[in-house]
Amino acid sequence: MDKAAALAAAPQFVDAAEKLKRRRALLFSRESLCLQPLLQALRQESRITVVFWALTCAEAPAVVLETRYPEDPRPRQTLALAAAWAAGEIKMALPRRAILDLHAMAKALSDPADAAWCHAVAQACSAVHTEAHAIGLAVYELTAIARESPPETCTDALDARIAAYEAALPRCRVNVSGRPWADFLCRDSRPNAEARRLMRSNHPRP
Repeated sequence: MDKAAALAAAPQFVDAAEKLKRRRALLFSRESLCLQPLLQALRQESRITVVFWALTCAEAPAVVLETRYPEDPRPRQTLALAAAWAAGEIKMALPRRAILDLHAMAKALSDPADAAWCHAVAQACSAVHTEAHAIGLAVYELTAIARESPPETCTDALDARIAAYEAALPRCRVNVSGRPWADFLCRDSRPNAEARRLMRSNHPRP
């Protein structure tokens, strides 16, 4: 069984199978069936929790990149700068430049899976500015996992990572307390950006 057939055999990954057949760069999106429970859970959380979740989950792809490109500090530096930004230790300029540099690293890589790992970290770091980027971490990381995993273990690897995302969310909710957070995150009491996105789609402007 080839990889597209293996993905198509699992109902939650049918869209990824179709994108793989069409040679799309991204195999998942925020509309992917497999991500709907995670999106629903993210919409219930505070902005700070979503940001903390994204930065926490970005550790795994950052480690992959450190292992494969030990001479390139951009993934780890970007994650560290984003964490400092979220903590209120620095302003936006440095992490914003680092995020753009990390996207540039992705574009320069010939391996599409490695490029997706880079974009996953960059998307997670961008969640500090707009938390709707948080789901981009999953979109790109799952794309990387799907591309690298052999057909016989691909769906199991994807299911395991999605389960890890979902398990991390309540832990992040508990662990945000007692940590320093930037004023712009603490002051934002609105529903998070992912929830507001859903509200707008349910109530379009006339």
